[in-house]
Amino acid sequence: MKPSPLTLNTLLAPLREAMQTFPDRRKGKNVHYALVDVAASAFSVFFTQCPSFLAHQQAMQEMRGTNNAKTLFGVQEIPTDPHIRALLDAVPPTALFPVFDQYFSLLHEQKILDAERRPDGTLLLALDGTWYFSSKTVHCPSCCTRKHRDGTITYYHGMLTPVLVAPENEHVFALAPEFIVPQDGTTKQDCENQAAKRWIRAHAAWCREHHIVLLGDDLYAHQPLCELLLQEQCPFLFVCLPTSHPFLYDWLAALDTQDLHTHTKRVWKGSYAEIWTYRYATQLPLRGGADALLLNWCELTITREDTGKQLYKNAWVTPLSMTAETVQERVTCGRARWKVENENNNTLKTKGYHLEHNFGHGQQHLAAMLATMNILAFLCHTILECADARYRLLREKLPSRATFFQDLRALLRYLCFADWDHLLQFMLAGLQERHDATGLLLSG
Repeated sequence: MKPSPLTLNTLLAPLREAMQTFPDRRKGKNVHYALVDVAASAFSVFFTQCPSFLAHQQAMQEMRGTNNAKTLFGVQEIPTDPHIRALLDAVPPTALFPVFDQYFSLLHEQKILDAERRPDGTLLLALDGTWYFSSKTVHCPSCCTRKHRDGTITYYHGMLTPVLVAPENEHVFALAPEFIVPQDGTTKQDCENQAAKRWIRAHAAWCREHHIVLLGDDLYAHQPLCELLLQEQCPFLFVCLPTSHPFLYDWLAALDTQDLHTHTKRVWKGSYAEIWTYRYATQLPLRGGADALLLNWCELTITREDTGKQLYKNAWVTPLSMTAETVQERVTCGRARWKVENENNNTLKTKGYHLEHNFGHGQQHLAAMLATMNILAFLCHTILECADARYRLLREKLPSRATFFQDLRALLRYLCFADWDHLLQFMLAGLQERHDATGLLLSG
């Protein structure tokens, strides 16, 4: 049976269901706004990429008796910004984590993940740490700290972002983050490496079930974390640099040509050719000592044929098989790691979601909760582009992300739409009228 098409209403259903379970600390008669309205209002700001969205909808409500916060996001009464910040501060971001799981299930049901799988059936999941808040003055008990030589302190919030990636696919799909926060029972500063270990222990069974191969930068290619992954039977491909793995590279330098395999291919780029040189070796020690893990290693160097200029060089370690038949696939997968930075974290920071902006810091969970909503908003748009033909058509005709959201914000400020379908049809009709003069017809 063909799965039913995904729409914003489909995606909002599990989100509102999760919001209805948020803990409400209010007592007595101080319950004017429903907590689900508070949460949905906050999410609407990130989904529309419009910090003043709620103010515009409040004005529309006063003038017309209805508004887009209600018709599109189910908000019955728009709360004030102070109410939103105060009430969400007490809600841990983990309350929204089940939504990520439900979205993954929807991606599986819609067969969208089929395009993400490698020829051997595996899925690539890249891990990367990023900051989403920093300040020298504003801080809370959940902040991490970085002390500087001049005595000043930077307070920051960070998180580990797990993202499904594929070398040939521009879309990435975020999973629930693992927040880098002070941990109970320890005085040590939390860090990306420790967050990665927590994430692995919590999700190892899920990774095995879905045939996940983990990708990561050089920070992850160290024995304790690699040992944990091997114990959990989770394969990985991690960047491995000479500066942080001198013992491995000394060992590599001592290998003869029988153990250090090399082959090249010529890649034509339209006006010049590149020489891609692959090297690989098996069972190299990750560090010194008798207990060192033995992993397989591969490297790719790209140079211009005409000038000899080096354009790219990187290397990886992995427990996966490394042969003449598999080395190109290992390198292709390893190189996809950058997508977690460029297509996910960079998009969230620089393409309208303003991840690093202080939307509200709070004293408990507010910053992490708002960051989670921001990631979910980006994920919703990504899923809609993959699964909703009308949304995809709009993005094809409005390929600039900035233009798309600019049009969306303007329409929602001045017009009220009965639902998401009404909004899409209105935008498509407008584009059709715009292009009819040139004979370009849009189908609904």
